[in-house]
Amino acid sequence: MKLSTRSRYGTRLILDMAQHHGKTPIQLGEIARRQNISLKYLEQIIRPLKRAQYVKSFRGSKGGHMLNKPPDQITVGEVVALLEGGSILTHCSKNPAECSRAEKCPTRYLWLEASNALFERLNQITFADLLNSGKDAQSEICATLS
Repeated sequence: MKLSTRSRYGTRLILDMAQHHGKTPIQLGEIARRQNISLKYLEQIIRPLKRAQYVKSFRGSKGGHMLNKPPDQITVGEVVALLEGGSILTHCSKNPAECSRAEKCPTRYLWLEASNALFERLNQITFADLLNSGKDAQSEICATLS
């Protein structure tokens, strides 16, 4: 399974903002440069994050964007689910009516279990965890995820 660039870049966007949490608003162009991500793409990614109230924006010469919640109150799972359109890996898992085989398909339950396991773990990791983790903690997170 591959996560979309939308999720991966959105996670980097939130992590960058978490690194500057409690300071002045950050312009999206600064984040784009630091993260080496297209500004236009970040502009698309930030919209659902603002609608879901993870990010707030400020206008004006000192305007920019900030996290609306502390990094310890935002999980990676929440952001990935938002940007992926849900926490289900396959459409038939969520909407059995989309597949004529759904009622008798053993793999449907496999994908449901895989979705639950993935997001259960991602929901345990906050952006504060990522910020506070040194190499040992990052290794621990990676080992747990593999």
